[in-house]
Formats: sequence, C-alpha cells, structure tokens
Amino acid sequence: MTSDQAPASTETTANPFVATDVVEILRERGWLSSEPSSEQAAWCDRAAAMLGSRAGDRTALVALLSLIFHYDATELMTRSETHVTMSRYAARDVLRQLARLVLEKAPPFDSERFKEVVEALKTNLDIRGRELFHPLRLALAGRAGEGDLDRVILLVDEAARAGFVTPVKTIRERALEFCAAFD
Repeated sequence: MTSDQAPASTETTANPFVATDVVEILRERGWLSSEPSSEQAAWCDRAAAMLGSRAGDRTALVALLSLIFHYDATELMTRSETHVTMSRYAARDVLRQLARLVLEKAPPFDSERFKEVVEALKTNLDIRGRELFHPLRLALAGRAGEGDLDRVILLVDEAARAGFVTPVKTIRERALEFCAAFD
C-alpha cells in the first residue's frame, strides 16, 4: 500500500444518537407532548439504537423517524418515484402477495414476522433484491430504498402500541391503505 492509499475500513458506523435525541425530535415535531411513558421511552431507546447508526446526521434521523409517524398512501401516489418503483418487474405481484401475507397473521410485525414475509415473497415470486425490497419498503415504510428502511418497518408496530400523540399507522393499516390508493 502506498502512502496515498487509505486502509480499508472494517469498522461499523458509530451511533451518535441516544434515546434523549429521539425524544427531543418527537417533541419538536409534536409527536410527543410530555414526558414519555415507560413504553414510549423504551421505544425511543430502541429507535435510537436501530436508526442512529444509519443516520449520518440529525436531519437524516428526523427523516427516518418521519417515515414512522407520517404515512399517507394517497400522497405517495402523487410521487413519480412511486410510479417508477411500481412499474418495475413483479412490483404489483410483490404488493398483492405482501398484502395477503400481512393480513393473514395478526400483529405485531416484528423481526421474525418480517423474515417470514420476505422468505414467502422470495419463494412464491422467485425474485430477489431491488425487485422484491423496493415495492415492499415503499408500501410499508413510505419510501423505496435500502436496508435502513427495514429498520423503520420494524419500529412501526411498536410505535403504534406505544401511544404517541400522533397515532402511528400499523404495518397492516399501511398495507391496506397502499393497496387501496394504488388501485
């Protein structure tokens, strides 16, 4: 290695955020009006742990948290990115299967349930990668994109149960709303 080459980084990104950062953001946005309950505080801690290392800065963390607290499928349908994602190979098939899978089993939509849904989609549709995950993330997180959105998805049902000022739409509600708006 020459002196102008940097060594390959093997470290993961450190998490600069803690639960108090999430609480502060929620208050600023009007999603939390008082001291968090024990369930809300636990959720904020989990959100900081799951999203903090994925957010490069506070603005990025706010954007990820916004996906949890603001979901409007009708608004999503006005975005050209939605139509681009849904015009890709098998996107409509992913959406149909996803809705069926989400509706057939009661909440919560946790890590195990997410894995089950992804495996069922892979098996039933024989697709992988972007063709599978972008429509799934769009319908459930409100944005097509990379793996940080999977973490958003995993926080949704917990946030709905925690009882924040702004009601959070569950994964089941999001899937139904997206399907209704898409047709």
